[in-house]
Amino acid sequence: MTAWNIILFFFFLSLMIIAGQIRSAQVKSESQYLLANRKTRLFALIATLVMTELNTSTLLAFSGMGYLTSWWALSLPLVFLIGLIFYALTVAKPWKEFNGISVADYFTARYGRDIGYLVSFILFSAMAGFSATYIKSLTLIFMPLFPMLNAWLLSGVLVILVLLMTLRGGLVAIIRTDVISFILICFFLPVLLYCVWRMPKASTPPLLSLQQMQELLPPQFVVSLILLTMFSYILAPWYGQKIIAARNANTAYLAVLCAAILIFLFYGLGIGITSLLRTKGIMLSQAELALPYSIHQAFPISLQGLAYGILFCIAATTLAGVWSAMVTLLVGAQPAKEKQIKLNRSMQLTILCAVVSYGGANLFVDHILNKMILANIPIVALSFALLAGFYWKKTSRTGVYLSILSGIFWGAACYYHYGETGNYTWYWSVYGIPLIFITGITGSLFYPGQTQERFIQT
Repeated sequence: MTAWNIILFFFFLSLMIIAGQIRSAQVKSESQYLLANRKTRLFALIATLVMTELNTSTLLAFSGMGYLTSWWALSLPLVFLIGLIFYALTVAKPWKEFNGISVADYFTARYGRDIGYLVSFILFSAMAGFSATYIKSLTLIFMPLFPMLNAWLLSGVLVILVLLMTLRGGLVAIIRTDVISFILICFFLPVLLYCVWRMPKASTPPLLSLQQMQELLPPQFVVSLILLTMFSYILAPWYGQKIIAARNANTAYLAVLCAAILIFLFYGLGIGITSLLRTKGIMLSQAELALPYSIHQAFPISLQGLAYGILFCIAATTLAGVWSAMVTLLVGAQPAKEKQIKLNRSMQLTILCAVVSYGGANLFVDHILNKMILANIPIVALSFALLAGFYWKKTSRTGVYLSILSGIFWGAACYYHYGETGNYTWYWSVYGIPLIFITGITGSLFYPGQTQERFIQT
């Protein structure tokens, strides 16, 4: 990248850091820092939900599949379209009506403190894994730009930049930067698609048949991802936090529906860009780098610094949102009298979450998409406890424990038995999700017990 683009990149980031600091000094309470005072309006909520999900890890993985499998990869964004519509129909309004401080807070109130602590541990661990993959993908994008830096140093600099943007203002700053990033991405992806379309052909690659595409991206894998997304996203702390931050339940419901459509379109554009790149005869050794290659080769040279700045913001707002949600888990599972945590404590916990994610990115993450899917095993195991908690008054603590244990055991067993090459997600989702609900229902019927029923939907 030229000196001009490096200057443009850091100038753009400086503007985003300033935007994140606007009115951040007015954030003085934990409610403001973690939940934006529960007053987020529809447009801002749509923007922050979209940018929370639109992350560089999934964008690189999906666009990489677009490079490999052409138009068939468009089946992947259906994962979020269907998954988030399911979220809107089942839990968007209940989460807002509960209006606690976090997802774990609900389990504490409904089933008791021990289950609340267990859920906090499960979700925190999974989110540490997610955020590590986000840092890893961001590092992959910027490695070609700063080859003189090793992965540890570069990822450390990127994490510090994310903290500079959002640490002081918390969710208020995150939503503000999300809105700006959302507006920019609405223009950036279509422009990049047009730039790739105008690239000259290097050669004419052979066309893949549908059978060849589906060998690379099996339909069973796509279906399993849809099922897993449906039953994991209902528990996503980064979504639950922002739904609770909405003005009211109707705002939350409409925002999730709109976000589902927009996320599908944005990921679809990313896939379209890289599949079009393949038709130009560009041969790459690593499919996940197809999108960065498109920016480097097709986007106007004088604006590439801005393009990378936008990609950074996509990852930054997602990372900051996940860290903020991780803090709500640490706070939300505690008894009510312990929740009056000072603002400085919340900021310190955010830094702790960033450090955990940074270490995970450099020590454990290799294949981005596979590690993101694997982190969902314990989350899916909580699906019965949540849905039955909202809609079935006979749910018992024993049923909840049995469903969680069976879900984790089955998911882990499928992974170790079938492996990533054996399509373990199919066996995990198709057989595991029914198993979770069967064990939960059976345990609740045979071992009934009292739980808090005031949170049940009618």
